Amino acid sequence: MSRKSKLDSEKPISKSAAKLRLLKTLKCTTRYEKEAWQSGARLVAGVDEVGRGCLFGPVVAAAVVLDPNYRIRGLRDSKLVPQKTREELAERIKQHCICWSVAAVDAARIDQINIYQASRVAMLEAVSLLLPQPDYLLIDAVRIEHPCVQKKIIHGDALSASIAAASIIAKVHRDEIVREWDAVYPAYGLASNKGYSTRKHINALREIGPSPLHRQSFAPVWMAPSPQEVLDFMLDEGPDLSSEDDPGLACPWR
Repeated sequence: MSRKSKLDSEKPISKSAAKLRLLKTLKCTTRYEKEAWQSGARLVAGVDEVGRGCLFGPVVAAAVVLDPNYRIRGLRDSKLVPQKTREELAERIKQHCICWSVAAVDAARIDQINIYQASRVAMLEAVSLLLPQPDYLLIDAVRIEHPCVQKKIIHGDALSASIAAASIIAKVHRDEIVREWDAVYPAYGLASNKGYSTRKHINALREIGPSPLHRQSFAPVWMAPSPQEVLDFMLDEGPDLSSEDDPGLACPWR
């Protein structure tokens, strides 16, 4: 190995890049679904949220009960799936699953209760909207206030087909919401960055301040010059995510 290539290989990578590298090595299967079915569960729902690391707009959760008799190929964590493929998969999931639902918590509510609690509220609402109601939940990393049996799975959207399906439904739904706001607030580049903290987004916040739909409690927003009132609290530590449009810049939302 040349000196240059050796030095390049030893360069440190960001937490977000390391996470994406790890996710790519994980295999998305129905292992957890099969365990639930074998335990007697009939309707196993995968639950996930997207938009936790964004500076703009809602956090969106989805819940999906896959049909055990129909395999949807290509399911994996939505962060690893190109936009066009995600949209195609979302339609296939909706067509062939037993049931699905989405729910959102807006930026104002996120500022009131923090992003962790807002994510849990969105997940609970998504599950509550399912018809028929599930009797077993597979959830990415957390538990929610729902009476049925639950299993939380770290990196669940990269390991469980049901959670991956929920991740894809939620991601496509949220991206559509944010893209619609691009015409109203064009300076932030929302159509391309989907509300994540790309350089263009951060520069716009510094130059013109946040819009009413930005999350005022997130550091890159409240540190920007703005006449809007800044909330007194800051959010707890969370995962270090990167924008899919600018992977070189992490989302330092606190």
